[in-house]
Amino acid sequence: MQFEGEPGIGDRIARLRVRRKLTQERLAELAGVSVDVVRKLEQGRRQTARLSTLNALARALDVEPSVLVGQPTTFEARDDGDLPSVLALRQAVSPVTELLGEDTDPEEPPSIGALRASLRSTEGVRREGRMGEIGVLLPQLIRDARIATRAYNGVERASAYAVLAEAYQVAATTLTALGKEDAGFTALERSLAAVRESDDPNLETVGISSLSWILTKQGRLEDAERVALAAAERIEPGFRSRPRDLALWGILLLRAATATVRQGKHDAVEDLLNMASAAAARIGRDRLDYATPFGPTNVGVAKVNFLVEMERSAKALSAARSVPELNVLPPTWRARFHVDRALAYADLGRDDSATRALLLAEGIAPEWMRYHGTARPIVSELRGRERRRTSPVTELADRLNLIG
Repeated sequence: MQFEGEPGIGDRIARLRVRRKLTQERLAELAGVSVDVVRKLEQGRRQTARLSTLNALARALDVEPSVLVGQPTTFEARDDGDLPSVLALRQAVSPVTELLGEDTDPEEPPSIGALRASLRSTEGVRREGRMGEIGVLLPQLIRDARIATRAYNGVERASAYAVLAEAYQVAATTLTALGKEDAGFTALERSLAAVRESDDPNLETVGISSLSWILTKQGRLEDAERVALAAAERIEPGFRSRPRDLALWGILLLRAATATVRQGKHDAVEDLLNMASAAAARIGRDRLDYATPFGPTNVGVAKVNFLVEMERSAKALSAARSVPELNVLPPTWRARFHVDRALAYADLGRDDSATRALLLAEGIAPEWMRYHGTARPIVSELRGRERRRTSPVTELADRLNLIG
């Protein structure tokens, strides 16, 4: 969490710029942004910036975007006594026992049915944004799945590898969300290796989708776009394709579009969004495959996000009003939608509406809000513009542990 004395985004940019021996003008030139943006951020007159701007500044400063945002880098403590641990998750993903050749399987392996039930439960927790609970459950799930891959043969072994591949993917996205992008990449590599031993070829597509997201979080936008588009081209559906195949293809297109919009390639974003919209229309309703939604509603939510990124705030709010059946999406997707609405309202100077949107997001996924790298800066900026000592946005900032 963020504590008093912790630097804001402008302080981080200024410190890194000085370490790189860059003037504000030179940093702006390298990043391809206005020097006025750099000045306002460093002076604290702006607490937020478009993710495309943050990616450009991060690249110029040779750091991951999460370093500039200052998102939480560990789990919060929980009230039930179970202490989630980044270290435990790292140890589960990269155990030294394999390197030392130690016997690590003294206990009976869990059944495949039990493994699958644990995986579904963990994925449900992730969709709801209960990060601390993931930190408790996931290390044991990974260890159990690894034990099963060594204990079973044939069909059961392949099924155990499928569970292990998905568990590694959850670890990859969780570690990346905590600013541990390199550890997340390692988990994703292990996931793709497990996929090759599994009985589910679709897991490779799902893994590539997660890889694109991790590369985007690392600021490797061209790589993120390339891997998503290459996978989409490889599985491009035909006229008789099943809804699941269309959904997986559409998810890859949206991943590519996310990386593309942050590169400022707006025409390409619209092309990708049009193809994803066509796939969603053919499906007709939103699906949830491998813990990831796709369909007309999710494409509508993605469109709002892309319009916000392109600084088309009025169009984003107009598009948001036409998103169908928002409640079919998982909680974290709905919460992110309201954060995007808040960004658009704040950009238009409608701070009260922005605050209401943020409170909606918090009501849907309160724990997720405390970790999210976009939600925290916009709350900080709105609090800075609030003249009252006590208000809904200042109370929200307190609940997010934004001190100062």
